[in-house]
Amino acid sequence: MHIKCIPVGHLMTNCYIVADEDTLGCAVIDPGDESNTILYYLEDNHLTCKAILLTHGHYDHVGAVDAIHEETGAPVYMHEADAGNAVGSDAFAYSPPEGSIMLHEGSEVKVDGLTFRVMETPGHTPGGLTYVIENALFTGDTLFRGSCGRTDFPGGDMEQELRSLARLAKLEGDYEVYPGHMEFSTLEFERRYNPYLTAMQRRGMF
Repeated sequence: MHIKCIPVGHLMTNCYIVADEDTLGCAVIDPGDESNTILYYLEDNHLTCKAILLTHGHYDHVGAVDAIHEETGAPVYMHEADAGNAVGSDAFAYSPPEGSIMLHEGSEVKVDGLTFRVMETPGHTPGGLTYVIENALFTGDTLFRGSCGRTDFPGGDMEQELRSLARLAKLEGDYEVYPGHMEFSTLEFERRYNPYLTAMQRRGMF
């Protein structure tokens, strides 16, 4: 498995390309902007996009979805709670292409030899998802290095966010954490130093 991060757009959203190194099939996670940059990377590295995975429906994570879907034909995967106007405001709504696949807790998305397992992690948005593959977590705007996603947008819920963070913290072992913005981390680092997680640990939430 090879992971490439391409920060895109004015909010520097982390778009991830996760490739099967044997087949060169890949998934594109959260193509938020700059479709040409993403497509050029795929072409330059002879990669075939077979899935577009969305952690949530905010505009800075979905801005290039339609262009990449049209160019590659790859299906779009997301949670139905963030589709259409479900998040409560046109400013934060995304209507995915026809035929998109709605994911739920425990769903799996297979891309050649790669299997992405889905965890529902709402709070930042109602339909927030985390993708788990091997020793990697793609957490979107749920878990950041030393922080977590804000919940003051329409559809946000801090109690849900905390429960989602606790679920991630309870995962056995360590994982590499690939968030929707800013730098990478590890789950063990977050358990020890993230103030939201340390506060929940003191409360006995994990």
